[in-house]
Amino acid sequence: MNGNLTIEEILQSKSETLALDLLTHAEEALSRAVDDPDISSPGLALAGFTMRFRDGRMQVFGETEMTYLAELDSATCRTRLEVLFEQPIPAVFVTKGQHVPELFLEIATRKSIPVIRTNLSTKDFYRRIKPYLEVALAPTTTLHGSLADVYGVGLLFMGRSGIGKSECVLDLIERGHRLVADDLVLTSKRGNDLLMGRGHELQRHHMEIRGVGIIDVQALFGIRAIRQQKRIEVVVQLEDWDDTHSYDRTGLDGDVLEILDVELPKVTVPLNPGKNITVICEVVAMNHLLKYAGVDSAEGFDRRLREVLRPVREYLEEDYE
Repeated sequence: MNGNLTIEEILQSKSETLALDLLTHAEEALSRAVDDPDISSPGLALAGFTMRFRDGRMQVFGETEMTYLAELDSATCRTRLEVLFEQPIPAVFVTKGQHVPELFLEIATRKSIPVIRTNLSTKDFYRRIKPYLEVALAPTTTLHGSLADVYGVGLLFMGRSGIGKSECVLDLIERGHRLVADDLVLTSKRGNDLLMGRGHELQRHHMEIRGVGIIDVQALFGIRAIRQQKRIEVVVQLEDWDDTHSYDRTGLDGDVLEILDVELPKVTVPLNPGKNITVICEVVAMNHLLKYAGVDSAEGFDRRLREVLRPVREYLEEDYE
């Protein structure tokens, strides 16, 4: 699902950092929803051309827009603003602490569009509010699993309940790696192909270990054993060993899992007694780092093997007896 905001929430969270001052005070206007992380200037819409106007996007009036309005006669200015504010605009921001005419405020109030002034320059305002909106309105989902930082790689452990995801992560923590979230991973999409995972605020860095109960990882292992969020880079699927199933033994047939329209490499690890799952997960992380650096061990081995076998294959292809 996508994140959502109201104008009131933006004011509550960013009033100080963005130097915001609400100029209109209609309460229903503050409940307006914002669902577009992009923010733009009205452009040609101020001249009456609204055919290409993007609905639902907050608008910024900088010095250029306010100067343009000031050059218009009162009747023309009213007409242009009436046409513009007929569009579904969640809010209007006026930058550089500029004076806002009464006519502007009157029409915006009648249309229930909040007008907010900031002392920041237009450039600084865009630079500061854009990252905030992208995070707050990012598509999100919740995943049942455990997320750990292993050698700087975000490993998301998934599998049936009780298979040992938490125990595996606990062993990794003991070996010096870091917990991000256990059991419930709040996941948000940043940009086109980046997924960030974190734990629930109430859960923090607690883990449930069956037979032991709830433990506080930070209290037991110290601050070095946790981190607040981490990019999810590899999915480790833990499964019960199945003799009838054929598992990948070369690494050439890479599997993927799609989360929020982002494809992540997936490694399926079958569990059986005596297997050192912790070391295997460390190898998964290191192998991912190697691939990121351009070194694919499986492809390299396959290529060398094919080169060795080429003379034999050519001999057999030319043998017509």
